[in-house]
Amino acid sequence: MEREEKLLEALTQAMFRWERGCPARIQHFIKVHAFARLLAAAEGLTPETRFILEAAALTHDIGIKPSLEKYGSSAGPYQEKEGPAPAREMLGRLGFPATVTQRVCRLIGRHHTYTDIDGPDCQILIEADFLVNLYEDGASPAAVAAAREKIFRTAAGRRILDEMYPAGA
Repeated sequence: MEREEKLLEALTQAMFRWERGCPARIQHFIKVHAFARLLAAAEGLTPETRFILEAAALTHDIGIKPSLEKYGSSAGPYQEKEGPAPAREMLGRLGFPATVTQRVCRLIGRHHTYTDIDGPDCQILIEADFLVNLYEDGASPAAVAAAREKIFRTAAGRRILDEMYPAGA
């Protein structure tokens, strides 16, 4: 796992450079990564799946910059469409295995699609992103309740959501 940790550190630094001058997006991917790592451990993901998930969490919003440039919008579908190409280039340049890169790009291309979730890494990435977005967007209690019902499927994700937003608090 030492090699994987070094690759994740290199990826973190590459994402800092990618998002240079945008502290909000840097803060966002760091928080999503932290929640994804926590959820992955609590849910017992294999080391290989955790590695893929962590790489995807760091890069999940890599499509925002090209979406803004191309469409003037960072809407989820644009991020999903424009994110895999720069991620593929970055991961390849850093020496990530091709199979890992392929799965990470798939997760980036689906992280705003909440149907047909095809693995625990995808579910956890979505939940980690929601945990951060709900807070960053100042979600109402109704929005939190709707997300809990419609999005959160892991026991760990629901537990963290309930700690952050206790019912009746």
